[in-house]
Order: sequence, then C-alpha cells, then structure tokens
Amino acid sequence: MALQPLCEEEIQQIRTQLLELRLEHRDLDQVIECLLAHIPCDELLIRRIKKRKLALKDRIRQLEEMLVPDILA
Repeated sequence: MALQPLCEEEIQQIRTQLLELRLEHRDLDQVIECLLAHIPCDELLIRRIKKRKLALKDRIRQLEEMLVPDILA
C-alpha cells in the first residue's frame, strides 16, 4: 500500500517543524556545555538532556525521510 504524496502545505509544515527541532537540538548542546562548565555538574540532568537530544535526532530523521520521495529500484 503506497502512501499519497505530500501536498505543499504538509511539506512546509514538516520543514518548519524540522527547523524548530534542529534549533532545540542545538540549544541543548549549549545547555550541556554550560552544565559541564560548572563543577560539580548535575549528571542526572545531563543524562536527561542527552536522552532528549537523541529523541529529537530520531524525530528529525523521521521527518527528513518523509520529505524524500520513494524511488523504485
């Protein structure tokens, strides 16, 4: 069962969401750097932030795959 192609509005919504997720991912990098700069650092908080970053990365990958058209071999 093939999926219907995305309309322009859906594509734009995905691109907007990708931008927001990438920005949040980058912001979390900065938060981690700041936390690591302060001794002692909150290891539990850092682990939670890294887990959130991984979830963001997975969602970004899913959205990017939605924008790539399927090519039959």
